[in-house]
Amino acid sequence: MFTGIVRERAKVASFERGRLVVESSLDPTVGDSVAVDGVCLTVAERTNGSLAFDVMPETLRRAKPFGAEVNLETALRAGDPLGGHYVQGHVDGVGRVRSIEPEGDSRRVAIEAPPDVLRYCVEKGSITVDGVSLTIAALSEDAFEVALVHHTLEATTLGSLKPGDRVNLEVDVLAKYVERLAAR
Repeated sequence: MFTGIVRERAKVASFERGRLVVESSLDPTVGDSVAVDGVCLTVAERTNGSLAFDVMPETLRRAKPFGAEVNLETALRAGDPLGGHYVQGHVDGVGRVRSIEPEGDSRRVAIEAPPDVLRYCVEKGSITVDGVSLTIAALSEDAFEVALVHHTLEATTLGSLKPGDRVNLEVDVLAKYVERLAAR
């Protein structure tokens, strides 16, 4: 379980034969869960300044390819502040950045999303984009918009997004449970 509050922006050192290695100052142990661009991965190896993860083919089918930098978040521990929202690290779909517009010191980003993601989206509800907990500012038939504050632009990879870029999306898990319970 995660919160969507990124702890570190990390450089990808390598990704070969399913082994992802990132340069990181975080201190998880082997076996711990870490969200990497919103994907829950298990630390397979830890050396001075790097973390290695084994990425399954299922993950590669569901998530966007890893870029040169990734957002990292260690798993939520009992007693930690819940600054974002409940995030599982299970990618629900991949979106595409439609537009980015300046809005004061922030940026307004429109992201096209698949219908099976949008069905769980509501204005002022939560969504995770590349592992970052965000609030949906606007919603249309095929996209949603988020406002990125200065801190988010600096502390995460979202500050380097460009139109056409792909992003990992995870909807608020509570919406899925509500839908399932209401269907009964």
